[in-house]
Amino acid sequence: MPRIHVFGAAGSGSTTLGEALAQRFGVAHADADRFFWMPTDPPFTARRPRGERLALLTRRLPAEGDWVFSGSAISWATVLEPAYDLIVFPRLDPAVRMARLRRREAARYGARIAPGGDMAVASATFFRWAEAYDTAGPMQRSLAAHEVWLSGQTAEVSRLDSAAGVEALVEAVVANPRW
Repeated sequence: MPRIHVFGAAGSGSTTLGEALAQRFGVAHADADRFFWMPTDPPFTARRPRGERLALLTRRLPAEGDWVFSGSAISWATVLEPAYDLIVFPRLDPAVRMARLRRREAARYGARIAPGGDMAVASATFFRWAEAYDTAGPMQRSLAAHEVWLSGQTAEVSRLDSAAGVEALVEAVVANPRW
């Protein structure tokens, strides 16, 4: 059974794909954001201390278990890296990715992210950060940082175009000869 890490840019579909793969394989799924961020309202405002997030993560996803881990955790979830059987890296045209991300955030938070809402400033900052993914340097979460990280991994890497849709992506992963 698998130990799969699915990661990419915000809005690339890594969490959706991770959930679908976990369901298909009948294994646990965990998303990096649930460990990295403390539960707050508004969300994503307080980072969980590194030691605490690692303890939570390794309890949920033991190295000898079968699971799917989604989300970018290249700077802090290194303890899991030797266990990865497959790394899935979905990519999406930046304009399509940002449109998808804006729809997702509007559906989640509605008026809270609109001008005057309690999350408006944080949301605008998030969108600027997410838009910079393809052009930013390797010192922040970016395509450059992800490529550097991938170059040091020993697990097989599957690069997928997430415009294909979640079912097609699941089938591409399931078709991997290792399973």
